[in-house]
Amino acid sequence: MMRMRRSCGLARIMGWLQIVLGILVIVVSISSLFRFYSAGFFVHNEDICRHFYGIKDVYEGFDVKALNDWISDILNTIENLQEKLEMNLQQMEKNKDVLDKTSITRLEYKKYLEVDVLGPVYSAYIALRQLRLPKIEGVGNATVKEDPLVNTFITEEIRKYISPKENRIGKTNFYGTEKIYNTIGHACVLMKKELEEYMDYEIGSYCRDDWNLAQKLLVSGCDPLPRRRCLTRASKVYQKPYSINESLWNLPDDRNVRWGNYRCRNFGCLSGKNPKRGYTKCTGCFEMEKEKLKWVTNSSLPVDFLIRDVLGIKAGQIRIGLDYGVGTGTFAARMRELNVTIVSTALNLGAPFNEMIALRGLIPLYATLNQRLPFFDNTMDLIHTNGFLDGWIDFLLMDFILFDWDRVLRPGGLLWIDRFFCNKKDLDDYIYMFLQFRYKKHKWVVAPKSHDQVYLSAVLEKPPRAI
Repeated sequence: MMRMRRSCGLARIMGWLQIVLGILVIVVSISSLFRFYSAGFFVHNEDICRHFYGIKDVYEGFDVKALNDWISDILNTIENLQEKLEMNLQQMEKNKDVLDKTSITRLEYKKYLEVDVLGPVYSAYIALRQLRLPKIEGVGNATVKEDPLVNTFITEEIRKYISPKENRIGKTNFYGTEKIYNTIGHACVLMKKELEEYMDYEIGSYCRDDWNLAQKLLVSGCDPLPRRRCLTRASKVYQKPYSINESLWNLPDDRNVRWGNYRCRNFGCLSGKNPKRGYTKCTGCFEMEKEKLKWVTNSSLPVDFLIRDVLGIKAGQIRIGLDYGVGTGTFAARMRELNVTIVSTALNLGAPFNEMIALRGLIPLYATLNQRLPFFDNTMDLIHTNGFLDGWIDFLLMDFILFDWDRVLRPGGLLWIDRFFCNKKDLDDYIYMFLQFRYKKHKWVVAPKSHDQVYLSAVLEKPPRAI
């Protein structure tokens, strides 16, 4: 009876193995049929030979070698499993007399199936499910819609990470792109023309005033950019900046900014009252009189917290932090007055945000949403986010961002979510994302922003996670 049970179990395993092999054959067959169809093989065409594209033509930009290596790995896994099962069957046949007198426990049999059989079969199955071929649109015109380097990687997490994250609202975001590309350098291959333009210069001479090209590459995931052996341009009439006592709350000298790539040509033009100022985020953030009121005066909205109340939660313990948003450094300026050092993320999205922050005597961090934060683990006392991380962001992208914040925030550090807004129907999903880390709630307020949208402000404390 025991022998018959083993034989039935192995027969089922061999059956599943044949099914997996069959699926692989079907995938390869469909791929081949697509190749023949795109070449016009099934359509009567006198020029069929001329239209029969090679691999290089139809799959231009697609990493066929990586795909071939990947399929070879899957086939090797299945082949090794088949050989192992056949060897076990032969061994059992040789030792059938001994097996009749011995027995194997259900736990041993279960472990054997899980580790030696089901594990490799499941790995091969997952690998097949991850197989991504380029989409072919139209007869004779192959357009690669997939990132051609996705198939270079097998691990599911890295494939998720490098896959472009489309905007959930279906519109071009304020970055000027419809997708966010997380960075491990692979995206530079997709922007070969732009990268070659960026690196085309005369060694030792002045660089072109092409920071906007560099920012386009960064935003599209081509990061880090290569170093260049040319001299960075500066304003021809650069003036000495104001002293620290004056610089925090005064507009800088217009002559200290290169205005060539902006719609405005001076700081006065960047006023929120000017509809043609050239930027959309942070309306009025170049108006110092308005900026002085932020985070220090009471507001009619319950989602507006005061700096002194947040710092009071951890009196004397908040020394360094990160302001993750779009602005001109006002949050960092207020914190500096309280002896707290804040680094402010900034991109020049239609206005000289980086220059403005630096000329105020503060620290701008030129970084995009794509990037892993350049800080070591468990170092920041505070992370503050405002006006940047909102409900337009893809859920998976936001997950990567939040886990990176958790990485750099020290145990006992504070995460200050300031006026995060999203559609009401998405609120539960975003709340789950913020609460998945099991931070302690110090402040938590949800308030209406409009008929369909809500604000969320919170102050959360990272718990200790000693191993």
